[in-house]
Amino acid sequence: MKRFLITAVLVIGSVMGALAQKYCVIDTKYILESIPDYKDAQKKLDAIAEQWQKEIDAKFQEVDRMYKSYQAEQVMLTDELKRKREDEIIAREKDAKDLQKKRFGYEGDLFKKREELVKPIQDKIYNAVQKLAAARMYDFVLDKSGGITVIFSDPKLDKSEEILKSLGVKK
Repeated sequence: MKRFLITAVLVIGSVMGALAQKYCVIDTKYILESIPDYKDAQKKLDAIAEQWQKEIDAKFQEVDRMYKSYQAEQVMLTDELKRKREDEIIAREKDAKDLQKKRFGYEGDLFKKREELVKPIQDKIYNAVQKLAAARMYDFVLDKSGGITVIFSDPKLDKSEEILKSLGVKK
């Protein structure tokens, strides 16, 4: 009887504890897309990426032209000239790949530029979420746009509009 009572108290306590936890849901993708500064930053990043991609494409086109020229003249070249031209082509191709990696690679120039332009906006959102969670005493704040899969959420729990309002964004 004593075991049953202790087990019942523990089960009821666990259920009540779980019910007592407060949480809300936000959609950071929606919030970001509603912030004009984010849209501007995204446009700048797109323009920079397009410019850099054109620069890289031009380098690869140059490599392609060099290779086609080499193929056309190959039969008339000495072995030494062939090696020299092949080395030039390989060096130019390596330069193009290095530039591509420098611009678009992991922690490359685009990544750094994104950090510079977007991170301050993300930090503002994070701070606003923290303030909301502290003011409303939420134990959890779930993001339905990220990696967490939220199958269903009551629209009353979505506090994205409150976050936007606290950031001064009017919808």
